[in-house]
Amino acid sequence: MNNLVVSISPHIRDRADTTLIMRDVLIALVPVIIASVVIFGPRALLVEAVCVASCLFFEWGFEKICKRPNTIGDLSAAVTGLILSFNLNVGIPLWQAIFGSFIAIVLVKQLFGGIGKNFANPAITARIVMLLAFSGTMTTWNTPTILHPAADAVTGATPLTMIAKDELANLPSLGEMFLGIQGGCLGETCTLALLIGGIYLIARKVITWHTPVAFIATVFVLSLIFGQDPVVQILSGGVFLGAFFMATDYATTPSTNKGRIIFGIGCGLITVLIRIWGNYPEGVSFSILLMNILTPFIIKWTRNKPLGGVE
Repeated sequence: MNNLVVSISPHIRDRADTTLIMRDVLIALVPVIIASVVIFGPRALLVEAVCVASCLFFEWGFEKICKRPNTIGDLSAAVTGLILSFNLNVGIPLWQAIFGSFIAIVLVKQLFGGIGKNFANPAITARIVMLLAFSGTMTTWNTPTILHPAADAVTGATPLTMIAKDELANLPSLGEMFLGIQGGCLGETCTLALLIGGIYLIARKVITWHTPVAFIATVFVLSLIFGQDPVVQILSGGVFLGAFFMATDYATTPSTNKGRIIFGIGCGLITVLIRIWGNYPEGVSFSILLMNILTPFIIKWTRNKPLGGVE
């Protein structure tokens, strides 16, 4: 008994820290970056670079003004900027992208205390604010340049917009939708790239399968129940981007496996309800934000009882 050491938790430690986790997320997003440039042209890379650079600048500047330790080295601001850019149209004015970065970093992340203390996903909240503030540019979609390589910008519609307008004959094929040859935000069109990144994160144990599978399966099943084409619904819009990269955020989603499944089901349910009966053809961002608000309650309902503990 002389060798017994008693200490506070955590009792299991590994070398993973915020920087390593965010580095893995950035690696997982590389296929999506490549796909966005191939599908939408070089301006996609410009939008992504502007969002990342402005997020890093706003994080550094805010912490400098508030005399806080500098945290841009943990790469979380870079991840926020990249995910924000994936939620934007390739033709978005760059000043609006910078405005969205300010919302994400300063108003949603830093004012609540920094990484791990924000109640909502910064990139998602910024996208919703931008959608309300700049509804014109946020809902004007460019046709993939891979279809019109000689044109600078050709406006088109997303599959969800076509479905809302009952223009089913104009929908791209399932193969085109899987490869990303469709209108939409920079990072949401290519399901193949998102799957590669998502599987990488699961293999690296950065995320678990619970939320992505629950999210995608719920959208599939409910779409089938409500008379929609379930494959088209999961390949359209931001379902895979949201399921793998936004609904798995550590700070704003449940930490228990049961909670993650509930979170994913809730996101899928709200997404389908908004798509079918809402004013917007897409509901992924709204669903994740609403479930972010419910996260503390989900954690409370699904928290494991300690051995020997009482209710």
